[in-house]
Amino acid sequence: MTKKQKVREEFRNSVFKRDGNKCRLCGNKTAKLDAHHIWNREEMPNGGYVKENGITLCDQEDGCHFQVEEFYFSDGLENDIENRLHPNNLYKLIGSSYELAVKKSESL
Repeated sequence: MTKKQKVREEFRNSVFKRDGNKCRLCGNKTAKLDAHHIWNREEMPNGGYVKENGITLCDQEDGCHFQVEEFYFSDGLENDIENRLHPNNLYKLIGSSYELAVKKSESL
């Protein structure tokens, strides 16, 4: 296993463990799950592969992962009035923040 693969696996495992192996938005435990980077990994130090920048989302067709990605790429959805898909809300769900995620990423 390469160092990069190990970092990715540790990220995924730590995010799933913290989130109890369920989607943090809808609570689904039976769907395929994704350890989603809340803030774009290309804009984070060392790729942002820290649990403080990750959240478990269901990865089914039109599931929560799809909705969060759609929010990100569309600069926010008009029907997301409560901003539940906004990165700041996702950080709140896991008890983190952008600043904490950056700090932890710098120490990778």
